[in-house]
Amino acid sequence: MKILITGGAGFIGSNIADTLKEAGHSVHVLDDLSTGFRDNVSDGITLHELDVRSEDAARLIENGDFDIVCHHAAQMDVRRSVREPQFDADVNIKGTLNILEAAVKGKVKRVVYASTGGAVYGEPQYIPVREDHPINPICHYGISKHTVEHYLYLYRYLYKLGYVVLRYPNVYGPRQNPYGEAGVTAIFTVKYLRGEAPVINGDGQQLRDYVHVKDIARANLAAMDLSRSDIEGEIFNIGWGIGSSVEELDRIIRGYTGTDLTPSYGPALAEEILKVSLDPSKANSILNWKAEIPIEEGLEDLVEYHRNRITK
Repeated sequence: MKILITGGAGFIGSNIADTLKEAGHSVHVLDDLSTGFRDNVSDGITLHELDVRSEDAARLIENGDFDIVCHHAAQMDVRRSVREPQFDADVNIKGTLNILEAAVKGKVKRVVYASTGGAVYGEPQYIPVREDHPINPICHYGISKHTVEHYLYLYRYLYKLGYVVLRYPNVYGPRQNPYGEAGVTAIFTVKYLRGEAPVINGDGQQLRDYVHVKDIARANLAAMDLSRSDIEGEIFNIGWGIGSSVEELDRIIRGYTGTDLTPSYGPALAEEILKVSLDPSKANSILNWKAEIPIEEGLEDLVEYHRNRITK
């Protein structure tokens, strides 16, 4: 198939691109390189340096004869969404509408959309969270990502545009950017490797569901199976169903980095959820996907990736 990945020069998108290339697909990447990196795009994958909000991006999709658009381009920083809600909505909602309009005109068969299970539910009433849990986001990012899910339903209803939604947990692994405000595993890893102590916001008992990016890539590959008409219009939580605390992650990372440093503690952030994990039962049974890389193994992979980068 011919597949376009928006945000495909970023951490998650570029790992998906590599998985699709290895599976024999023709892979194109659309990325404005504002947070993605040209070096993340492997040989044999075509990069289009474009903004998802632009007319050029729309024309690419309208005329590109793509079977699938895998939509990962986004403003994905929770804290920035609170500071700059209009920018968050401009990229995540208006940018996506530009992509969907073009997908209809370009006769794209399916959009695979990266949503967020860590932010759309708000503070959960129970964990692990099922897909039918009430949607009560407590940050602008969660609202903008969920809004697109409604647009996808509408575009399927009005224009027969196929889609599958994947609600992500906290994703980690190689190519995760350690210099933003997102990605605690990468931030802590690089700080320790550079001889700096990180700061934990709150008491460190916040629970998140951490899934390795290679497992996320496999979920996307499964969602692109056009022979599976039964998954059209479905929403899937992608997770382990169990959470790891920030202090637990810190302990594992310190062990792999070999540091004697310990973190300091700062105030908790109002926009951050205290505890969440995602029930993967539906993805297990219908999408035939389950997480496979344990957190200890995945964090060792992450530490070695950044150790190699720092020592080069």
